[in-house]
Amino acid sequence: MMTTKTEMIVRVDRDGSTAGLGALLAEMEENPQVAGILLLACDQNGFQPGSVDRLLAGLTKPVFGGIFPEILHGNEKLSLGTIAVGLRHTPRLLTVPSLSDPSFDFDTYLDSHSSQLGQGQTMFVWVDGLAARIGGLMESLFHIFGLEQNYIGGGAGSLSFEQKPCLFTNQGLIGDAAVLAVLDIPSGIGVSHGWTPISGPHKVTHSEGAVIHSLNWRPAFDVYREAIAQATGQTVTRENFFALSKSHPFGIIRLGDEMVVRDPIVVREDGALVCVGEVPQESHVDILTGDPISLVEAARRAVALGQAALKTAALGTAEPSHFTFFVDCISRVLFLEDGFSEELAAVQSPGVPLVGVLSLGEVANSGHSYLEFYNKTAVVGILGV
Repeated sequence: MMTTKTEMIVRVDRDGSTAGLGALLAEMEENPQVAGILLLACDQNGFQPGSVDRLLAGLTKPVFGGIFPEILHGNEKLSLGTIAVGLRHTPRLLTVPSLSDPSFDFDTYLDSHSSQLGQGQTMFVWVDGLAARIGGLMESLFHIFGLEQNYIGGGAGSLSFEQKPCLFTNQGLIGDAAVLAVLDIPSGIGVSHGWTPISGPHKVTHSEGAVIHSLNWRPAFDVYREAIAQATGQTVTRENFFALSKSHPFGIIRLGDEMVVRDPIVVREDGALVCVGEVPQESHVDILTGDPISLVEAARRAVALGQAALKTAALGTAEPSHFTFFVDCISRVLFLEDGFSEELAAVQSPGVPLVGVLSLGEVANSGHSYLEFYNKTAVVGILGV
């Protein structure tokens, strides 16, 4: 149990049970200081709509969040358990359905529901990390809401890569959707990844959503494995692909800004590569590498960027209390293994509580230039509450 001067109330159930979830929600519901609930759970809990929907539907306070491979509390990484964060400010919520439907018009839907969200200072964006049109949603969020507010969030779901209900709402546990929550609190967002090119640029000559069919007019897997062999001497096969690809993601090149990292996770029979998140056709990508030192330093840099951005946002006002929200890609954990404890230590600030998730992709705006869905990237939100 932890209560801090931030006026956010954080409670943890380490058993990951439905009964534990019910106890957390009951405490938040009964506390008059809590105006809304951010709910984060581990996939290993095994939560199903049939067991948790009645708990969620019984709440009078707004609730939002998701189920992730692992979650973070202070310097702990939890693979089993649930975290409930009691918010002092009432979140304004919107659920976006049909996140894989190619015919769904995100612009029209968001525009028609924009008054429901209003304009705040910080928007949490939780998406089903295995949905097919996350990039399309990011574009529509930018079109409708712009960059006048900050964005932070990520992809919920399971490392089994089986798409299933993974987002918490007051209507229950849902999938293939996004949940947006606007809060009237200042924030500073830091984004950094620590990966560097070893091959490229390669032109994406044929892609569909998250599937790269060809690079440089050749099957994507052929180009990828030849580039890895030339740069590292390693032989990439279909059998060892997932084990080796975690060390060599793609980087979508963006002029004047950090690359957007994409995780290739599956080789198809036709030689196409399936990534977590869309890769635009006609874009250019590098093949990347990294090491524990560069990744930990990137996380440290994300904290510094977030702190500096919050100071700018809060300029001329009283210094707010701080709360750190850390969204880190689960594939960084798979890459760092035991070294992840160093990355988690790097984002801690003395006297500042930290909560976070290990996600299937990260959502953030990098400065005021882009709103993106990232992979293998450290996103740090310093919330002034």
